[in-house]
Amino acid sequence: MSAVSGPPPVARHRSSGESFGDRLPVFPWDKLAPYKKTAAAHPDGIVDLSVGTPVDPVPELVQKALIDAADSPGYPTVWGTPALREAITGWLERRLGARDVTDRHVLPVVGSKELVAWLPTQLGLGPGDKVAYPRLAYPTYEVGARLARADYEVYDDPRELDPSNLKLLWLNSPSNPTGKVLSKQELTDIVAWARAHDVLVFSDECYLELGWEADPVSVLHPDVNGGSYDGIVAVHSLSKRSNLAGYRAAFIAGDPAVLGPLLEIRKHGGMMTSAPTQAAVVAALGDDAHVHEQRERYAARREALRAALLSHGFRIEHSEASLYLWATRDESCWTTVAHLAGLGVLVAPGDFYGAAGEKFVRVAFTATDERVRAAVARLTK
Repeated sequence: MSAVSGPPPVARHRSSGESFGDRLPVFPWDKLAPYKKTAAAHPDGIVDLSVGTPVDPVPELVQKALIDAADSPGYPTVWGTPALREAITGWLERRLGARDVTDRHVLPVVGSKELVAWLPTQLGLGPGDKVAYPRLAYPTYEVGARLARADYEVYDDPRELDPSNLKLLWLNSPSNPTGKVLSKQELTDIVAWARAHDVLVFSDECYLELGWEADPVSVLHPDVNGGSYDGIVAVHSLSKRSNLAGYRAAFIAGDPAVLGPLLEIRKHGGMMTSAPTQAAVVAALGDDAHVHEQRERYAARREALRAALLSHGFRIEHSEASLYLWATRDESCWTTVAHLAGLGVLVAPGDFYGAAGEKFVRVAFTATDERVRAAVARLTK
């Protein structure tokens, strides 16, 4: 399977007359501005549950590692320090059950969103090549295809796709926005289908540590991939599990035949994680205690918001994992957004994630305990 081929898509189409901006949709959260203004006018202030950004402190041991590495005047390496690569491979084996993982199987990235947005371009995809992602999905999968000027298609079951010209298949389990989790058998069958059709699989697993009513499994698990990493890569982030969204700390792991060319491209592009951040990631991946503590915080907030939404007349679907509740009152998502904004609560409309979400809203439980209590009080009043 070739990871990189052909001229860069931008060079191919320099004479097309199309501007860079024409390739991109309107940034979704800009549409929320008037509703945010309404919610902010609430006498007790806004409860912003629209974005899944961490609000709890960065673990002290991670802060200390960052500070201790602050005197880093030289350029960091794109591939990361030996200590970082060892920490990643150790975590993959300890937490995900991966086997026989070496340096060649891992690559640090500057936050997972950067990777998602630029991956099709870095893979050399362009017009005529197809990228596929779930029907309800994080908007950046589409953005990545658009930036490369590749074709894109959504799916309910990827095995029903026409594999012709399908060069990149995105999986997302646990899902953002729905919290849906693919079973081990579903993942096994999808990986087998993709390999049979020579389709590269990238599995976005950034919420894998946050299973509530399900135990998410990685494509790197030998029961899923049969002991081979051929044609599969997993994407992981420390933003959610360790409250490191501000550090831009993530990594990919899997097929060395894919990661090797990506490493070379990223060297040329200077896409390197800062040295202090690399040291912080080593500390974070080596400690499970802070992850369990953060899970307990999120579990309590999730339960409180779930009960309040149900009492307010919502129905919740999926949501067995991740940091969100996928909720509906069987009306336009924007009607629901307006209703909740009137209560001082801001949520994300489901159609941000695809037309299939037009009657749902995504409710994040990443607010502080105090703000979650405020939301619960308003919903149950």
